[in-house]
Amino acid sequence: MDERFQIAEAVQQACIGAAIHAYEDAGLSGLCHEGRWEYAVDAMRQLDLRSLSQVLIRRSPMGT
Repeated sequence: MDERFQIAEAVQQACIGAAIHAYEDAGLSGLCHEGRWEYAVDAMRQLDLRSLSQVLIRRSPMGT
């Protein structure tokens, strides 16, 4: 599989995971659907992409 595709897929999975986690947490806090969605989007915006990219580079065959 192409390395760029793997990186894009990892970023996508990180965004999905952050959104699902935030959406569920917001629901437990009593927020309505709209508030939960806003919280989930904010979680994706706050992902630490620099750290994620460093982890991905270390895992890459070219990063070793």
